[in-house]
Amino acid sequence: MALGDRGESGHLISADSEADRFVMGLLRSCVDAILIGAGTFRNDPGHLWTPGSIYPKGAALFDDNRHRLGLAAQPTLVVVTASGAIDPNHPALRDAIVATTSAGVSRLRGRVPATTRIVTFDPTAAPTASRERSPGAVAGETPSVTSDPMPVANVVAWLRAHGLSTLLTEGGPRLFASLLADKLVDQLFLTVSPVLFGRQGNDDRRSLVDGCDLAGSRLELLGARRHGSHLFLRYSLSPAPE
Repeated sequence: MALGDRGESGHLISADSEADRFVMGLLRSCVDAILIGAGTFRNDPGHLWTPGSIYPKGAALFDDNRHRLGLAAQPTLVVVTASGAIDPNHPALRDAIVATTSAGVSRLRGRVPATTRIVTFDPTAAPTASRERSPGAVAGETPSVTSDPMPVANVVAWLRAHGLSTLLTEGGPRLFASLLADKLVDQLFLTVSPVLFGRQGNDDRRSLVDGCDLAGSRLELLGARRHGSHLFLRYSLSPAPE
């Protein structure tokens, strides 16, 4: 759940659990890229989204794991922002990919580090009847057809086409909803924290998924771990047929 203007909500919800931070670092150490939305990016102005940055004590373990898996030294950060309204001086942008629209390119061009890769994902004026979702293009080019102004499925297709096949998304709620709607999520790692938050009548905080009706989609539990009063659950979103 996002906690409005209270800053990065993960630390509050998890009660800054050391075990939770270890799990996050371990997951990051197993992927090619980490996919986040602009809200998550803005709410953590000093974070680098590397395995060691979330759990420094495990940095050597995470580095060894990436080496054994044949991965690059660090996962690539991918920031999804339709508007481009992000801090161009954020240190995490140095080696990141920014997936945006033409409007976002106009806002960010010349302001981000030279090593930042900006990729545009814009619809054409008239979608084709087949509504095929094709990969995006490097800044300035326009991929073909979709009616979605920020087609997340195109972003994922482009990343996979460029060798970033194993992805970890760390939210937020709207980005996660888009990935779920396009059936692009294979597994869900869910931490249940022993902390309660209320909700006011005029509260506009978002939950885990925002903007997508999942119609009671079923999950299959693959694993459960406990650390103190925290539970660490792993689900499959594509249960095997009985």
